[in-house]
Amino acid sequence: MDIFQWIGFLGMAFVVGAYFFLQTNKYDIHCIEYQLLNLVGAILLLISLCVHFNLGSFIIEIFWIIITIYGIYKNLRKKKNEKINTFNP
Repeated sequence: MDIFQWIGFLGMAFVVGAYFFLQTNKYDIHCIEYQLLNLVGAILLLISLCVHFNLGSFIIEIFWIIITIYGIYKNLRKKKNEKINTFNP
């Protein structure tokens, strides 16, 4: 196994770990740790796919990254609005 396969394996572990933590209620969908595990995992898998290319997997990782970034943005915006509403009732 070369370094890029190890990187892909680590990425897979991050994504599967995030899903496991979600299913065991350690994280919820809005938890930044859950989202970061997904993001880092997808990026690592994408790096691996740049060397060991598979079009279907490459496309799904691109969408995974885009959706995760959207989720992070949405959750950060929600927290910011809650913080503003706390100070301005």
